[in-house]
Amino acid sequence: MSTKLDFSVLLREDYPRLIIEGISTMLQLTGYAWILAMAVGILLALLRMTRNRWAERGVALFVEYHQNVPMLVQIFLWYFGVPTLLPDSVQLWFNQRHSEFLFAVIAVGLCMSAYISESLRSGIRAIPGSQMEAARALGLSYLKASRLVILPQALRIALPTLVSHTVLLFKNTSLAMVVGVAELTYATREIESQSFHTIETYLLTTVIYLGISLLIMAGGAMLENRYRIKTR
Repeated sequence: MSTKLDFSVLLREDYPRLIIEGISTMLQLTGYAWILAMAVGILLALLRMTRNRWAERGVALFVEYHQNVPMLVQIFLWYFGVPTLLPDSVQLWFNQRHSEFLFAVIAVGLCMSAYISESLRSGIRAIPGSQMEAARALGLSYLKASRLVILPQALRIALPTLVSHTVLLFKNTSLAMVVGVAELTYATREIESQSFHTIETYLLTTVIYLGISLLIMAGGAMLENRYRIKTR
């Protein structure tokens, strides 16, 4: 017996509002986590450039933890574990500001920063050491040489993998539903449980995730074509 698909069910009651709010929350979570991941990833890459033994060991430990512990476990740790170590006043502050969203941003952002730092590290390694020496010889401090000479080139070299990590970060935001973040996957589950139209609901969500992922990849391809380092 065949079952006819009925997508009009998704236009009933408050389902459109749930979907729109879920997409909005998903994009906000992606944006904030991406900013955190890039900031921490760049910082970690710079720390490894210092050649300080303790800094390198600390960064290596950070990277190993976040690359080898499932992101879902990290989200649980941040949401259920970390708050128990905080003072009551700080816990109250988080609870009043949607702690599930904030801790999901932190967990996803820190996890992906480990991958971004490794991509930047590879990009930095591809740059001849003579460029840093030349920059220092011109009077630039270590930080200025890193910011003005090394990092811009490393970002351009690592751009393809950074785009891949951005897509991965976007997809992994769906894991935030397990701590109650009302993003798209959470909204989808709510709609499916109320309407009992499983195929229509999850098919729409699949199309939305696929469409946004393709947009990110297309934007990344444009950036790669524009900023690719041309070699003869």
